[in-house]
Amino acid sequence: MVQDVYLPHVSRIRRITQETDSSDVKTFEVIFLNEDAWQGFKYAPGQFAEVSIFGVGEAPISITSSPTQEGYLEFSVKRMGAVTTALHHLEEGAVIGVRGPYGNTFPIEDMKGRDIIFIGGGIGLAPLRSLINYMLSAKYRADFGKIDIIYGARSPGDLVFKWELEKWRQRDDVNLVVTVDRGDDAWTGRVGFVPAVLKEVAPAPGGAVAVTCGPPIMIKFVIQNLLELGFAPEQIVTTLEMRMKCGIGKCGRCNIGSKYVCKDGPVFTYAQLGEMPKEY
Repeated sequence: MVQDVYLPHVSRIRRITQETDSSDVKTFEVIFLNEDAWQGFKYAPGQFAEVSIFGVGEAPISITSSPTQEGYLEFSVKRMGAVTTALHHLEEGAVIGVRGPYGNTFPIEDMKGRDIIFIGGGIGLAPLRSLINYMLSAKYRADFGKIDIIYGARSPGDLVFKWELEKWRQRDDVNLVVTVDRGDDAWTGRVGFVPAVLKEVAPAPGGAVAVTCGPPIMIKFVIQNLLELGFAPEQIVTTLEMRMKCGIGKCGRCNIGSKYVCKDGPVFTYAQLGEMPKEY
């Protein structure tokens, strides 16, 4: 019997973590109620899933956990619309729907043996986190070179994954730079916009791959600065999530020219974006 592609897997929220001081971003740890469904859910960093709140609707959400973290999924969600607001109102133990995984993945095979520079802003760290933890896992760490992570948010209270930032900071094989647009009385770290901090850090482009995600204006200037630092368009990878709806290329909402963000993306190199209409 052919399975309905729109039928979600029934799942339970096992844990909720409040990420930001304003509570507008929460991370939901989710487990499938059907073990066979979980065993069939094979995903890789960069992919997303449709998360549904029964009676409200569904929304495409990046998977922020790494497939090396077995037994559960994590979704970090910013409260923005009806579905995400309803999700934020749920408590641990609530039942939701998850279907997927959808979209392409980060080009992991092409990244092997190369230095990796992650540049994230705000909740844009969520899809990068899946790849970061994949690369930092004991199983795959030796496959990649030096790892730099440049991450920023508007304020200290808007930084996400704070406990994990500290965990990455303590590793000898990671260079972590955290910045905020404006500090507060307790902030003793770096202050400055992510693109400017990128220029100060000035990672070497030779043999490296830069992966960036964040607000569109941040991505625009990050890419501009990477090009000035000598990165080729093929060395710059980003992820788009604009206008995605059905997740399977049926509704036609996310097409850019002949490409569908939900099927051909959401991961693209800057070289690939250069071949597409400027609609993103």
